[in-house]
Amino acid sequence: MAAAATKMEKLSPRKWDNHSSMRLGIYISVPFCRTKCSYCNFASDVFSRALFDRYVDRVCAQIAGATETAAAMGGKTEREADSIYLGGGTPTVLDSEQLQRIFAAVHRHFSIVPDAEVTVECAPGTLTPAILGTLVGCGVNRVSLGVQSFVDGEAAAVGRLHKRVMVLEDIARLRGAGIANINIDLIAGLPHQTAESWRLSVVETIGTGAPHVSVYMLEVDEDSRLGSELIAGGSRYHAHFVPDDDATADFYLEACERLNSAGITQYEISNFARPGFESLHNLKYWTRQPYLGFGVDAHSMLFSTREGHDFSRAETIGHELGFSPCGDVEAVRFAAPDSLDKYISGAASQRTAISAGAALEEAFFLGLRLTGGVSLDQVAAKFGADAVHRHDPAIAEMTANDLIERENEIVRLTPRGRLLSNEVFERFLVPGQGCSVD
Repeated sequence: MAAAATKMEKLSPRKWDNHSSMRLGIYISVPFCRTKCSYCNFASDVFSRALFDRYVDRVCAQIAGATETAAAMGGKTEREADSIYLGGGTPTVLDSEQLQRIFAAVHRHFSIVPDAEVTVECAPGTLTPAILGTLVGCGVNRVSLGVQSFVDGEAAAVGRLHKRVMVLEDIARLRGAGIANINIDLIAGLPHQTAESWRLSVVETIGTGAPHVSVYMLEVDEDSRLGSELIAGGSRYHAHFVPDDDATADFYLEACERLNSAGITQYEISNFARPGFESLHNLKYWTRQPYLGFGVDAHSMLFSTREGHDFSRAETIGHELGFSPCGDVEAVRFAAPDSLDKYISGAASQRTAISAGAALEEAFFLGLRLTGGVSLDQVAAKFGADAVHRHDPAIAEMTANDLIERENEIVRLTPRGRLLSNEVFERFLVPGQGCSVD
């Protein structure tokens, strides 16, 4: 593995907020795509447009029932929300009327603050004049473009339908419509990618002036066609042209260095932003703030009605979901089915009760994703000093192995630790902390 040479700006860790004062984040999954990219391991695919209206109907019904669902899950929620995020899939394959219905449902059932961050993911080339006008009319003020590569051959090799010129045209049109808060997604390790072509994509990204950039290293798992082909040692989907792990790590490190040098500062393992353009919605995930998800495979996290809640109300309201007491419960997580058919037919969500011990684990492995790291003092104030001290041996070992650095009571990943983050996070997991209910 190549040595890290990137100097990261150290952001101040985010302070623990009072649960009752936190505003919601709202996530809406749109699992429809024009084409299924070979690297994609999400619950999205190419479906008949005949299903779109039925899906939007189901999403709107789920939004309308959000308060009852939260109560059934044993979670507390507020009506006030300060972030909305439409992801996918490609939300912009929906037509204007369908998008308007989704946004109308959100505004009907939640109180959206005036300065809310409203993001929609878009595939370059799907921003027709009608769709762009709809986004502006619905209050969208942030767009995330799934570029992945500015090299046309690399994009085509994984099933992307756009070309470099389309991306630049979309950015110009977004700015012309008043949407300047733009994120560009890049993937390091795509088939045919070289050090030179990767540098071109990174330099081109910086040149667009986009204030936010996400850089992901190619995931190799059985949930994508490319990943399963790589695991099998085959050559379909250009698998034999995928760079090796060391090259992919080098690409990532170069992107970190170039983006930071350009003032697009890394604030999370995969995310970089100019000051003030960090993703408010995604920060909710990493700082354990409450959010509700709607749609296929959409996830939610709410703090429990009260810590130690035995879910008796949940059992009364939603006995068919199989709830049972889990003891000391700090939060609940639940996820919609990852099958379109099951979701549209109204299948129940899967629920996990988060104990105080599991919440402490989350505080570490989610908080460490941020370059600001984790404040041990703040964690101790919430979970108790003894609970935090139980992790002292692991922190000391990882510090000695240059995976974590400690500055007084702040712990954060080193550049090497970011490359091996999953190994670091595993050290904070204690078996048996979760309580799952299907």
